[in-house]
Amino acid sequence: MKKSIVLTSLLAVFCLGTQAQQKTESPKTKVVLITLDGLRWQELFTGADPALIENKDFSHDIEELKTKFWRNTAAERRAVLMPFLWNKVTQMGQLHGNRNEGSNVNLTNSMWFSYPGYNEILTGAADDKRIDSNDKFNNPNTTVLEKINNMPQYKGKVAAFGSWDVFPYIINEERSGIPVNAGFESATGNTLSPNEIFLNELQTQIPSPFGSVRLDAFTSHYALEYMKKEHPELVFISYGETDDFAHEGNYNAYLTSANNTDALIQQLWNFTQSDSFYKDNTVFILTTDHGRGTQPVETWKHHGSKIAGADQAWFVVFGNNVSVLGEVTKPEQLYSTQIAPTVLQVLDNKLKDSEMKGKAIKVLKD
Repeated sequence: MKKSIVLTSLLAVFCLGTQAQQKTESPKTKVVLITLDGLRWQELFTGADPALIENKDFSHDIEELKTKFWRNTAAERRAVLMPFLWNKVTQMGQLHGNRNEGSNVNLTNSMWFSYPGYNEILTGAADDKRIDSNDKFNNPNTTVLEKINNMPQYKGKVAAFGSWDVFPYIINEERSGIPVNAGFESATGNTLSPNEIFLNELQTQIPSPFGSVRLDAFTSHYALEYMKKEHPELVFISYGETDDFAHEGNYNAYLTSANNTDALIQQLWNFTQSDSFYKDNTVFILTTDHGRGTQPVETWKHHGSKIAGADQAWFVVFGNNVSVLGEVTKPEQLYSTQIAPTVLQVLDNKLKDSEMKGKAIKVLKD
């Protein structure tokens, strides 16, 4: 009887100790890395461009467009264009890249177009010698996604979704083993959700206006369904419409897409805050692969090494334990090479950012 009492007491002490330990250990942070292809810092920080919104070469139904997106001040215009970022994210994170305030974010590659830009974001280093086109070839460099997926504690917990069909090559799906749903790919597997089955059917019935880029709503909802089902700890999502509509010179669609993407990001954030796996331990990191031209005005359609300003980017971070700075309005210089090591640092502060070549941006509270 005494032995039974002693064993019961020891077991109780052990259980209490384990519970106490569990309460003091914080859950691992999850990261959602998002890119908005070719979205200029000008629209992000100042809203609709007065040089474009009334330009008949790029805007149609001008009065309707102005009703939606034109306001008297830059602060009002950006808030109506991307309300989630400016009404919510400013209260729980940081927005870098308003060059009017001295906050600069730049690419370090000299190409200033997509594949080199994504390589720089995801690997922490430019590679102008080998990454010099948008052709479909497997990236010889190792992305932060692959580095994380190669760690035993994160194996199989990384996933990627992109509107552009080159992402399986940029991420090197073949070598990395990371599932990449991009372009016009359907969701696959034996346990598809009803929503995934519907998305697969709908995607074949709604033609995209772009040959190699699907509409962003499909990309976002495929990612959302996967997160609900598989709960990856690191997710990469790349939206593409803003770049393609800009290339077409369609300012209406460019602004509308930016506005829609803001809502899609809010939907993803709201899900993470309603799901016990992600709630209160998830960080969102947003950026772009390149900028666009400004002067002369028609260069807003283009980017590349010959377009002034196409190396200008931006960086947004919000979520669990992120230092709340709102819009950064002090002189600073950040680079896209810093994003990959920042992902690594945010994902698990025990991981060394020396795993990546760039220097992490300090975004978390001490």
